[in-house]
Amino acid sequence: MWKRFVRAIKSLFGGLVSSIEDPKLILEQNIREMNDQIPKMNENIATVKASVTLLEKELKKYQSEYKDLVSKMKAAIQAQRDDIAQNYALRLESVKSHMLQTKDQHTTAKAAYEKALEVKKVFMRERERKIAEAKEALRAHERAKWQSKIADTLESFEVTGIDATHSEMLSRINEETAKNEARMEMALDSVDTESLKIEEEAEKLRAQELVNQFKMEMGLISEDPLKEDDLKDLDLDIESKETN
Repeated sequence: MWKRFVRAIKSLFGGLVSSIEDPKLILEQNIREMNDQIPKMNENIATVKASVTLLEKELKKYQSEYKDLVSKMKAAIQAQRDDIAQNYALRLESVKSHMLQTKDQHTTAKAAYEKALEVKKVFMRERERKIAEAKEALRAHERAKWQSKIADTLESFEVTGIDATHSEMLSRINEETAKNEARMEMALDSVDTESLKIEEEAEKLRAQELVNQFKMEMGLISEDPLKEDDLKDLDLDIESKETN
């Protein structure tokens, strides 16, 4: 019973956390945290490097002091001053002990420094990979948001009836256009276009006759240029067209 209750509580809070988590914000925060770790890592590496440098200086000091004591002890022995040589021997033993300890510490510190550099290299490589993945995921997130908006817009066409209304209005306009075109064709078919053409030709002949009369009055022509044979042919042509 208790286990079921615990599972229920975990599922409740787990669902609550999932609902308030924004993947985009979390990825951006992860990128900031990785970038913030670099200065701290550099500071730690600098501290290890400083320790290596100090130990190197201390080791060199002990090595120099050791050589100096060896030289003095040898000189005292050659001078048959064993008492002085004994003092140098005790000091030499102490310096040698410190030198060996410092050397071990320097070796350990140097290894730690090299390890820190290697860790930083791995971290930077992993950081670049994770940042690249995060940026690609964020770009995909933006594309998904845009696609979601487009999908919502397309769905709203159907939901609000825009799509159906649009098609209906297009159909009505096309139908109305077809009707008007058909009416125009019927109207043109009902007009006696042949009679109109005959009337137009007759008007042209009357106009030409008037012009010829003016030319005769002005002495430009002596006789009517329109011969009777031509008039007969024209009358026959007009009668033929009226018959048809």
